Amino acid sequence: MPIRRLPPEAVNRIAAGEVIERPAAAVKELVENALDAGAKRIAVRIERGGLGLIAVEDDGGGIPRDELALAVERHATSKLAASASGDVDLLNIHTMGFRGEALPSIGAVARLAITSKARGAGEAWTIEVEGGQLQPAKPSAWAALSDSGTRVEVRDLFFATPARLKFMKSERAEMMAVADVVKRLAMARPDVAFSLEHDGRMSLRLAAEADPENEGRRARLAGILGSDFAPNCIALDQTRDTVRLSGFAGLPTFSRGTREHQHLFVNGRPVKDKLIVGAVRAAYQDLLARDRHPVAALFLDLPPSEVDVNVHPAKTEVRFRDAALVRGLIVGALSHALAGAGHRASTTTAQSAFGAIRPHYTPQPGLRAWGVAEEAIAPGDFMMPSARVEAPERRLPAGIEARDLEEIAGRMPAVQVSDDDARFFPLGAARAQVHETYIVAQTEDGIVIVDQHAAHERLVYERIKQALANGGVPRQGLLIPEVVELDPSEAEALAARADELAQLGLVIEPFGPGAVLVRETPALLGQIDAAGMLKDLADDIAELGEAHALKEKLEAVCSSIACHGSVRAGRRLSGDEMNALLRQMEATPYSGQCNHGRPTYVELKLADIEKLFGRR
Repeated sequence: MPIRRLPPEAVNRIAAGEVIERPAAAVKELVENALDAGAKRIAVRIERGGLGLIAVEDDGGGIPRDELALAVERHATSKLAASASGDVDLLNIHTMGFRGEALPSIGAVARLAITSKARGAGEAWTIEVEGGQLQPAKPSAWAALSDSGTRVEVRDLFFATPARLKFMKSERAEMMAVADVVKRLAMARPDVAFSLEHDGRMSLRLAAEADPENEGRRARLAGILGSDFAPNCIALDQTRDTVRLSGFAGLPTFSRGTREHQHLFVNGRPVKDKLIVGAVRAAYQDLLARDRHPVAALFLDLPPSEVDVNVHPAKTEVRFRDAALVRGLIVGALSHALAGAGHRASTTTAQSAFGAIRPHYTPQPGLRAWGVAEEAIAPGDFMMPSARVEAPERRLPAGIEARDLEEIAGRMPAVQVSDDDARFFPLGAARAQVHETYIVAQTEDGIVIVDQHAAHERLVYERIKQALANGGVPRQGLLIPEVVELDPSEAEALAARADELAQLGLVIEPFGPGAVLVRETPALLGQIDAAGMLKDLADDIAELGEAHALKEKLEAVCSSIACHGSVRAGRRLSGDEMNALLRQMEATPYSGQCNHGRPTYVELKLADIEKLFGRR
């Protein structure tokens, strides 16, 4: 078959397939254009999930009449500046994108109308494209949001490519995707007002924030992620070299079941990047259960020349010039912020408790009862928001003797604290031990209920980690060193990280092309599958640039040891011992949750308790 050029209409439809996959993609491109035009107010209106109508109106700089036709021409853009020699630097992008294909791509598969009034112009002008056919510009009576602005209407999306309509989801699903796009862009720009209307109903309205860097950003995030986010997040702001990380990360006890609540931005652009997601997971790795994920909104700012934002047609992926620096900054900043949070736990734990213990009316004549989450309370029982399953007794791993564990865990010291002083500590003064499992403490304005086993387990775990950090991970030499065959590139990557692995107790050395010799392994792990371990480490280094699997295994063993050596449920504690546990929790990082991510205590404010009994 001879080689021939495709007609322009076919080229545009192919481009549309790459850029405009669904209504949400069209909304993303149009809103990004509005932001690049300097808009401070952006109104989005859709019908039938965006398949019937997408209208995006802004108060930006507008498009001059003589540039309207260029706006819908392929490879025409205002987002790239040419040098005096005519060269264009494609790696120095200061806008939301430069591909210049969004409007012509939309016009190739839909009925597109652009009405714009340029700043300083006397009137607005309209240009229309239907299925790739351009109509001449004509005057319009449209009144802009301000002195200038643009309104883009997209009707009957994909009418020119009916086959693509078969792959669309329900109108509700498409509408939710559009809402997600608008919310992500609104998070990136707190200084811009956003509104979203669907089928005549306003589903989102956000006012512009006066302080887009600090409290304004927190308020914008709370308006999108929910009012619980603001009191349960930690502020971040750290810089390494030319890279700055700012934003907010949720407390470990304020977690979700999916990663959908992790929002990542690079130079103001919402992205989904495996490197950043992996860094967030590494920072929370021993604070959350595997099926829980943190809530976070992280903003990376770095010189445009240090990141490639156009590795994907939809501009949702990025590539960093120095990925290791970016990952190290994220892990370090998050770890430092979480350690600084100390014993702090999320306020939602108390809300869950009040949600489980609430008054209700039993529909029987003359009978009122108090219920706990649809379950009856037997006399004398004290129920927590969720039951904790006791971990089974475990044998100590190799390399740790019982006397070593006793020395690390230590006996619970007695602390003499007067009641008047203890009430002003964050976790208050111990008043009672309930069912030899839970400590009840009185604070200045409420009560705290502590799970003694979970709390002491975290304290012991942090001591073990500190001991390992100070003395190094104990090693055990292999009687016969094991040779592991690998791909040559994997073997080379592992050999390059030999010093880092040795700090974790794994001593290796190159053994010819495509082979690694294992001489020593971490004593804590006992007998291990060296070949399987090295393959996992090679995968980690290839994907994340760090030997993550070995750290996870070591931390899992440390957690097991901590569980074995901590104060068990059922042990009766004296008042001084209970107060000592509370004071240690206040001084220990991450003590707001146990090694499995569950809260170690619940705080109930006196005002809320009074509401529970109808006193307020």
